Amino acid sequence: MNRHISIKNQNTIHILLQKKESIARDERKQSAASHISPLISSTDIHAPLRKMEKELAQLVGMQKVKQMLKEIYAYVYINQKRKEMNLQAEKQVLHMMFKGNPGTGKTTIARLIGNLFREMKILSKGHLIEVERADLVGEYIGHTALKTRDLIRKAQGGILFIDEAYSLARGGEKDFGKEAIDSLVANMENKKHEFILILAGYADEMENFLTLNPGLRSRFPFILEFPDYTAGELMQIAQKICQQKQYILTKEASQKLEWHLRENLYSNEEIHFSNGRYIRNILERAIRKQALRLLAVKNLQADDLLYLHTQDIEWK
Repeated sequence: MNRHISIKNQNTIHILLQKKESIARDERKQSAASHISPLISSTDIHAPLRKMEKELAQLVGMQKVKQMLKEIYAYVYINQKRKEMNLQAEKQVLHMMFKGNPGTGKTTIARLIGNLFREMKILSKGHLIEVERADLVGEYIGHTALKTRDLIRKAQGGILFIDEAYSLARGGEKDFGKEAIDSLVANMENKKHEFILILAGYADEMENFLTLNPGLRSRFPFILEFPDYTAGELMQIAQKICQQKQYILTKEASQKLEWHLRENLYSNEEIHFSNGRYIRNILERAIRKQALRLLAVKNLQADDLLYLHTQDIEWK
C-alpha cells in the first residue's frame, strides 16, 4: 500500500514538472515572438506598405509626398476590406497628377507606386511606361489616337507616365495634342481598372492644363506636389551619389558646393531649377575633371582616385 502511494506520488510530481517545463517553454516562445520586428513577419498583412516605407526611407526629403503615399495605401487597403465584407465601397479611380520641377523625384515615386499596386494586386504587372508629347502626338488626322491607344495597350497592367503633359495643349486649334488629350480622357474612363495614368509637369503649367478640359480635374483624385529640395537636402543627395559611385568630396569641395547652392541658386530664384538632376550633373562633371587632372599624376594612389577636390567642382 505504501509502495503504491509512493509510486503514485512520484508520477504526480513528474507530471507537475512536465507541465512547468511546458509553461516555461511557451513563455519563452511568447517572449521571443514579441521581439520579432513586424518588418520581417511572414504573415504581415501590410507587407506591401512596409516594403514601400523601406524604399521611401532611402529617399531624401519629400515628407509630404511620402505621407500621401501612405494615405493612398490606406485608402486602397480599406476599400478592399469593405468590398470583402459586402460594405459599400468607393469606386476606385487611381489616376494621378504630379506637380513639380524636374529632378524632384516624380519618376522614382511613379515606379514605387507601380511596385506597390502590383504587391497589392491592383495592377497585374506594375511596370512603368514613360512617354512625352512626341510619343503621343501624330502627324496627321487619326495618327495621334492610334499612337495613344498603342501606348495605353503597352501600359496595360501598369502605369502610363506622361512627363511635361501640359505640352499636349500647346500648338493651337490645329495641333493634334488635343486629340491625344481626348483619347486619354476616354481611355481613363473605359479602362480605369486596367492601367493607371500619371500626368507630370511644372506646377503652374499643370494647373493651367487642368482648365482646358472641364472634366479633366475630376479624373485625377490624387494630386501630389513635389517641392524643390533645400540646399541641405541637395547636399545629402550629393553625398548619396558620391557613395554610390565610390567617390568622396573633400571638406573644402563639400563647402564650395554647399556655398554655391545656398548663395547662388536660391538667391537667383530659378523658376525651373532641376534639383537632384542639377546635382548629378555637377558631380558627373567633377568626376570628368578629376580624371583629367589625374592624368598628370604618375604614381596614383587609392586616395587620389577617391577624392574630389575643390578644383573639380564647377557649375558653369
